[in-house]
Amino acid sequence: MKVFKFGGASVNSVERVKNVGEILKQFSGEKLLIVISAMGKTTNALEKVVQAFYDGKKEEALQLFEQVKQQHLTTARYLLVTRYLACEEQLRDFFTEVEWLMHDKPVREYDYYYDQVVCIGELFSTAIVSQYLNEIGINNNWTDVRDIIRTDDNFRDANIDWEFTLAKVHRSIIPLFDEADIVLTQGFIGATDENESTTLGREGSDYSAAVFANMLDAESQTIWKDVESVMNADPRQFPDAQPIHELNYNEVIEMAYYGAQVIHPKTIKPLQNKGIPLYVKCFLNPDLEGTVIHSRSLKYLPPIIVLKENQVMLEMSSKDFSFVGEHHVGHLYHLFEKLKVKPNLTQNGAISFLCVMDDRTERIEKLALEASVLFDVQVTKGLLLLTIRHYNEDILRNMIKETSILLRQQTPETIQVLMKK
Repeated sequence: MKVFKFGGASVNSVERVKNVGEILKQFSGEKLLIVISAMGKTTNALEKVVQAFYDGKKEEALQLFEQVKQQHLTTARYLLVTRYLACEEQLRDFFTEVEWLMHDKPVREYDYYYDQVVCIGELFSTAIVSQYLNEIGINNNWTDVRDIIRTDDNFRDANIDWEFTLAKVHRSIIPLFDEADIVLTQGFIGATDENESTTLGREGSDYSAAVFANMLDAESQTIWKDVESVMNADPRQFPDAQPIHELNYNEVIEMAYYGAQVIHPKTIKPLQNKGIPLYVKCFLNPDLEGTVIHSRSLKYLPPIIVLKENQVMLEMSSKDFSFVGEHHVGHLYHLFEKLKVKPNLTQNGAISFLCVMDDRTERIEKLALEASVLFDVQVTKGLLLLTIRHYNEDILRNMIKETSILLRQQTPETIQVLMKK
């Protein structure tokens, strides 16, 4: 048993869906659970639908949703012949689910409506891909993951009920493999015990796949992406970034903590708990080596570079020159949690506390305002935060030239430098 996850870029066109079929032909006869994300920019489009509906612009919301509907019907029409009508019927059931919701005025919080609408993108894409695979002879069982993954009602960042979900996997998923080698389902979504749709937060599709891998005791999990492997830096920022073909769970968690766009830590945990290897492979060229992530220790990793732009430094000093102790720091961390902001770097001095975070203007302003009750607050914007794991002095010197250094923290493995150009 293997678990595959295909992201939105891998199914964002007729040609890409056909490519998924070609990849799966190479695994004929193997048991696969496949998790698929919404196509391309569908989630962004559905977010606009939710916002218009929540703002009381029902007709605009319905018009925006009509565009999403037609895009998926067109994709199905170009992909399918014998199974088009069955796919269309399935899609129209999902259309009705959203349109029925939008004929009422919003009376609940925004996040509730977000989850009810945005989850539909995954259902659209998997319905189309499942019908296409069956049409070309790759037999699969489609299942609605909302019938499997039970969550609480923390909309947009729901927590999974592991005991209930595990029982459902054994009762409802495993028997499907007696009928076909492939079970195809959605990532990113689940449902409450009242059948209200929920989403699982950032990188939810990768996480969904990891949950299934854990519960099915999978041999491995593979995430199919549009990059050749995990890289030691963002190639959009550093054209000479190099591939890393082998990593371990702890290293990936460290990279993600410092802001690298790799695998989210919550995806790693279910795999790490059972020692299940994670492969990152390129769907554009499946023959490339990719990256394997496992539990074994590694030596001689290259410098791993994370450069975060648009950073803000908040320097908070006590008003009466008293020490900034546990009470003050505890209050600040309570504010971080309340306002849903995550510091990328902190430093505690005798009479000051400094934190660096992404420039999300509205939240920064609220944080500065609330913190000003206890502190004198100074805000500095337009900064860069450089993190290098496995650094050496040569690469550090090259990265910080022509900058002003505001703050520097380092351990034997990692250095962070806050700077201004």
